[in-house]
Amino acid sequence: MGALSDAKKAYRLLKRALASRTAVQRLRRRLAEREPFPTDHFKVAVYFADGAVNMYQMRQWYRPLNELARRWPVVVLSRQATGTEKLLDEDSPPVAFVPKIRDLERFIATQDIRVVLYVNQNTRNFQMFRYGRRWHVFINHGESDKMYMTTNQYKAYDYALVAGQAARDRLSRTLWDYDVDRRTIEIGRPQADHYSGTLPYTPDERTVVLYAPTWEGDRPSAHYGSIATHGEALVGRLLATGSHRVIYRPHPRSGVVDEAYGAAHRRILAAINAANAADATAQHIYDDGPELGWQLTAADVAVVDISAMVYDRLAAGKPLMITRPTDEQASVDTQGYLADCEWLTVEGARDIVAEVERVRADEAAIARLQMWVQHYFGDTTQGVATEKFHAAIDGLMQKWEHWQAHEVGAVREDEDDDDEEVADDEDA
Repeated sequence: MGALSDAKKAYRLLKRALASRTAVQRLRRRLAEREPFPTDHFKVAVYFADGAVNMYQMRQWYRPLNELARRWPVVVLSRQATGTEKLLDEDSPPVAFVPKIRDLERFIATQDIRVVLYVNQNTRNFQMFRYGRRWHVFINHGESDKMYMTTNQYKAYDYALVAGQAARDRLSRTLWDYDVDRRTIEIGRPQADHYSGTLPYTPDERTVVLYAPTWEGDRPSAHYGSIATHGEALVGRLLATGSHRVIYRPHPRSGVVDEAYGAAHRRILAAINAANAADATAQHIYDDGPELGWQLTAADVAVVDISAMVYDRLAAGKPLMITRPTDEQASVDTQGYLADCEWLTVEGARDIVAEVERVRADEAAIARLQMWVQHYFGDTTQGVATEKFHAAIDGLMQKWEHWQAHEVGAVREDEDDDDEEVADDEDA
């Protein structure tokens, strides 16, 4: 049995390596047809060391970054071929494919990169940290109370752009000897200023429920996924009413670790297809598209797992419920919003219709929600977060200029000292 398992792993690794090599060759042919980037043009770089499977971490930043590029030219430093292909196909800022360290070094040498942004904690980020004389800034790929949001890796960055006071409180509680006031900058949720997308259905009298579960997780402390525990019952009951419309948006990695989790996901898809086949007006949606925004604003109620989707929806300020993990080892931060949220248990999922109506009508729950929106994101007025994001980058650029001027001044002083020593030698 062990030998068979090893053989399967070896086959998967070989298949992955061949696919990667093919993608690199295909990508290099494509890039060879592109005009080279102008020298010393880009001031901001977004470092992305992941492949296509984690593109969701980049996609939510496309529009904020493209708008920032009007002030400070932005380039994405992409390390993997599959991720680079996706970036080129989508609405990403300009992309530099730098798979090897020497490629990265050559590109950096041709540009005036002053701020480097990071959307995740990939271990290959450390290959970029080696470059000094620029700011390394963690911007993350969402706001949440997951353990990921308080990792000691924050200390590796010069600064972190965070959503609001909740993030600062979370880091202060968890990290030792971390100067939160100096090293974090609040920007709200600039992505919310760019929520977009065309509704894939015709609005009617149906109550729209967004169900956006996360993946199953790769360790007990991260077992937040609800597809196999809550999902089938929840979706099945909503599909059966004739008065609800389901938008099902699962995490793209659902089922990559646990086959049973993936099987539950596929059964939900089959149920949605069957419901639409039985009633053409139902227009239930399986949403696996790259755009995030219309789902959050269109849904009357959202049901999400502990993930960044909690806070994406929270920024919209509309009713939501969070599935309570069934694994007792799952790490749940009960110091923030999760201490006061609307939990949906497995039993509650079986009575989802009543739960949906309850959160829509509960004035106390709505008031609590608004209080937490302010705590996590500050002022959510359209455009305010974008202004904060731009101001944060402007401030970092000013600090860069300060340190650059200080360094140039120090060099000149050294040169003057050398000149004086030469003059003294000549006089002697």
